[in-house]
Amino acid sequence: MDDIVKAALAKWPNVPDCHGWLGLDARGDWYMRDDRCQRAGPFAAEPSEGVAPVKGSRLLHDKLIAFIGRNYMPDEQGRWFFQNGPQRVYVELEATPWIWRLQPDGSVLAHTGAPAGAVERALLDEAGRLYLVTALGLGLVHTSDMAQAADQVEQGLWQPEPVAADSMPQRWAFVRSPQRALGPGPWA
Repeated sequence: MDDIVKAALAKWPNVPDCHGWLGLDARGDWYMRDDRCQRAGPFAAEPSEGVAPVKGSRLLHDKLIAFIGRNYMPDEQGRWFFQNGPQRVYVELEATPWIWRLQPDGSVLAHTGAPAGAVERALLDEAGRLYLVTALGLGLVHTSDMAQAADQVEQGLWQPEPVAADSMPQRWAFVRSPQRALGPGPWA
């Protein structure tokens, strides 16, 4: 966590949390979701809801993205957030808390740039999406890196195990939508 964030927390310890305003998609991009977007639909809709997801505006400012990445973490309930000064901004996850980018040297980096560490397991869901469990945690392999991931599988370095996508939040203790946990959204 940045020192400036720690100082803000000490100065203003009781700032209310923020829900629904920030999302992380399956490609590792951050999205800002204003009131209009939140009223129009959830960041990542469940198939049974019958509503289209509404992502919002993709963040493009490199320094803001880096700041979010340095201050991105989970709480004790598995809800991921960005500590923005004294305020926790809870993140809506389209897939998993981490999106992995495979590097030419075989290493794995998170969408934040953090090293993932050793790959402990590879998982393949019913839609053909590949997930890796690493020292950093569970994440989805970026779609642009699937050819490189296939090479790892063909070389026998990763042996994907089947997994049901809807079982992952409970199995790996993360919450896809902290906003949903507060009750039905305005689109319901």
